[in-house]
Amino acid sequence: MNLLITGAWQGYEECKEAIIKMGHQIHFLQWEKDDLPLDAAWVEGIIGNGIFLHHPIEKFVNLRYIQITSAGYDRVPMDYVKEHNITIHNARGVYSIPMAEFAMTGVLNLYKQTRFFQKNQENHLFEKNRILMELSGKNVCIAGCGSVGTECAKRFKAFGCQIMGLDLFPREDTWYDKMLGMEECDKVLPEADILILTMPLTKENHHFMNQERLSMMKKGAILVNIARGGIVDTAALITALENHLGGAVLDVFEEEPLTADSPLWDMEHVIVTPHNSFVGEGNRKRLNEVIVGNVLKA
Repeated sequence: MNLLITGAWQGYEECKEAIIKMGHQIHFLQWEKDDLPLDAAWVEGIIGNGIFLHHPIEKFVNLRYIQITSAGYDRVPMDYVKEHNITIHNARGVYSIPMAEFAMTGVLNLYKQTRFFQKNQENHLFEKNRILMELSGKNVCIAGCGSVGTECAKRFKAFGCQIMGLDLFPREDTWYDKMLGMEECDKVLPEADILILTMPLTKENHHFMNQERLSMMKKGAILVNIARGGIVDTAALITALENHLGGAVLDVFEEEPLTADSPLWDMEHVIVTPHNSFVGEGNRKRLNEVIVGNVLKA
């Protein structure tokens, strides 16, 4: 197969020889926004991430294989991929562990009031806090029960939480006390102490968490978004945080970077991070294994 590989795959050099030994031909493009180093008609497979943002997929008339380095498919014209029967793989499982650890850390930071203690440490102030909370016994709802959601379920389960899953394709799973279809969301939300969003962004679930659904959440509940910013209506979330929500852990936003004048920055019960939850030292090894394994089966 004629492969165009981009710099989005940072572990490429470590795996280059293994791919060549499989009999594949390779051309490398460091920056996906740059001009193609060859005729697009040569390309039968692409390993990259956002290349179709800069080079229309229609140019690659012989394309039959795509491997993206992200978990989400939102940078790929999936209608075209399906229409032309192009095989596509994502980075399933690569970033799940650091993202789940991030979700857990964010909730614990809010429950254990770490911002309060950090400020006191900076000011050399020895003051107790009597409003710390426990994770044990809390109802956690995970919307999107793929690899990221399931890694979240494992960790919150270990802390004694009850885990409710919502997914397009509900199943029996050891890590969930129960899993329902996404259409049952409105029945589940009022019972959730913690809502974790790990679902992909699609046309159907844009603003999935809108004003109506945010208003269903119980007083003091925490929302965690490590999926995509467009799943949550930002204006409605701000209103909910000003009224009844107990807090939010937000790693993704409708507009990135988050504007400097956003009220979210200054809310004491909100943790804001710059789309960083996926970062972990094990990602490179896991991604290399996924990509090489998929190419081997191509």
